[in-house]
Amino acid sequence: MVADTAPTHRPDSATATAQWVADILRDRIVKGVYPPGSRIVERKISAELEVSRTPVREALKLIDADGLITISRNKGAQVLQYGAEEALALFDVIASLESLAAERLAERIDPETLDRLEEMHDRMLTYHKVGNHSDYFDTNSEIHDLIVGACGNPIVTETHRKLMARARRRRFLAIMKPERLQEAVAEHEEPMQALRAGDADGAGRIWRRHLLHTGATVAALL
Repeated sequence: MVADTAPTHRPDSATATAQWVADILRDRIVKGVYPPGSRIVERKISAELEVSRTPVREALKLIDADGLITISRNKGAQVLQYGAEEALALFDVIASLESLAAERLAERIDPETLDRLEEMHDRMLTYHKVGNHSDYFDTNSEIHDLIVGACGNPIVTETHRKLMARARRRRFLAIMKPERLQEAVAEHEEPMQALRAGDADGAGRIWRRHLLHTGATVAALL
């Protein structure tokens, strides 16, 4: 079981508290604390996190909008089950978005952004070497998000953000497979080389291949 990495600081306002609870629940869903099909009981979350049921209820609405759970009158909140076809379709779209983002970023990358990517990449490798899967995954996700966020296309960035809310659990499944984790680490070095060289075609092509490979791995696990 992966350790719960939820933040411990409780915000003051009701809106911030709901977002705080939602972040905790998202992290637990992604990292398998709440597996697909499991129920998230409002009363238990409220007691555990020492908050009222109102922000928990609002938090569940937020992660429902992300496509991570379903909420029904009879069963309450349940973590969505995933299918192989859905995973392949989802990663096909994400691969297209991220490859476009990598192309655009390679054309416009500045030293500051490249330095940030280099730092994240080195940190990710360190977490991999010591077997820290949770922090490896979080840093890996930061790299993907930065490449998309810095590409200069807000439509790509916003669409990607919404899809990744649904894809993060699937990506975490993939890195828990040792052989795929080793492949993914190697696959991250190739687009980094393309970005350093300002090679837009190479960055896009390599990044798309990386995401499609991840999608195929996830589909095989479902």
